Amino acid sequence: CLLPSRRQKKTASHAVTELEDTKDCSQAGKLLLCPSHPTEELRLFCEQCDQPVCRDCILGRHRQHPCDFTGNVIHRHGDALRKLLKNTQQHVGILEDVLSQIDDMGSAVRSRAEAVATEICLFASGYVRAIEEHRDRLLKQLEDLKVQKENLLHLQKAQLQQLLLDMRTGVEFTEHLLMSGSDLEILITKGVVSSRLTKLNSIAYNTHPSVDDRIQFSPQERAGQCCGYEVFGAVLNKVVDPARCTLRGEDLHSARQNQLTAFTLLCNDTTGERMGQGGEAVRVTITHKDKRDCAVKPTVCDNGDGTYCISYSPEEPGLYAVSVCVKGQHVQGSPFTLVVKHKFREHQGVFHCCTFCSSGGQKAARCACGGTMPGGYQGCGHGHKGHPGCHHWSCCGQVKESLECLGGAPSDTSSRSLLRTVAL
Repeated sequence: CLLPSRRQKKTASHAVTELEDTKDCSQAGKLLLCPSHPTEELRLFCEQCDQPVCRDCILGRHRQHPCDFTGNVIHRHGDALRKLLKNTQQHVGILEDVLSQIDDMGSAVRSRAEAVATEICLFASGYVRAIEEHRDRLLKQLEDLKVQKENLLHLQKAQLQQLLLDMRTGVEFTEHLLMSGSDLEILITKGVVSSRLTKLNSIAYNTHPSVDDRIQFSPQERAGQCCGYEVFGAVLNKVVDPARCTLRGEDLHSARQNQLTAFTLLCNDTTGERMGQGGEAVRVTITHKDKRDCAVKPTVCDNGDGTYCISYSPEEPGLYAVSVCVKGQHVQGSPFTLVVKHKFREHQGVFHCCTFCSSGGQKAARCACGGTMPGGYQGCGHGHKGHPGCHHWSCCGQVKESLECLGGAPSDTSSRSLLRTVAL
């Protein structure tokens, strides 16, 4: 800094001294004079103003202030200063440690970033290799599929060309025979010609190409692992055929009012094989046959494996028309009729095994519900056929407790049965 300081106007006249020349200099023995009274030495200290003063200052504006000699107060003020110095030194050490840690952390961050960058490059290069390998595999699969379809078309074409040639030969020979041959010649060759034409006519052949051009690429399709990476994209040869799709379900044609019911749609391709993927456009409509404004909104759930779960909850009983379409075409069995029954009818009687039924038909037996059966076993006294030794509902005779009631008004039936029993 010496040369720049000499070139500047403000510092050109400053005196520069070597550090070795100043190390023995000390201000300890030099007198400090009062700036207000240049002839007086600063030997006193004003506690109120917290500054050194001289004797004249005490007689002046520091007259009423507590003052004392510097030697008497230096220990107290020095100790306080040393205490503050100690605290400051502690902060200095802490700050130096924090700065050192920051520098170390900066180095660690840079090292870690370089390591992660290396990992990213390795991952990306491996991913690129996996994608390229998957691409080559897809192209190879597509080429094999193209060659397979072309071979089938060439084979079909060769067979049809040979059949066409045989038929043209037979037609030309028969036409020439009928036009130029004599009656005797026609009769002689009739059997051979008829047999040949009959055989040609009986040969079955496909009137459409044996394969189609239904080759698709699905970029969202999971393709498994390639070089340790999960890849997407698959060549699809299967195409859904609505005419080969089927419906399955125990409650396909029947349902219960306000009860959730479901059935399953199975999508198949043109060969009848199951589609192993979802994503088809499935449309289901359920409308009441008598009430045109009454429709049920079904829920279609794509299971992702070629099957679809259709669930619904009808609010009105009656007959419904159900149509299930895939790609705008009806599937097998669509449309069909759905019968919606009334909601579950609860039992009004008692599920028991009555005394008369359990007794095997004793004349004196009395049923737990109050009916008597004089004259031997002729039913259990509830207006329906009895079930000896078997638990059943007293209102309708159902032997299974979980089934709905099949009877009408239980109270009227029980009363009529009881009256009839008493009359007997």
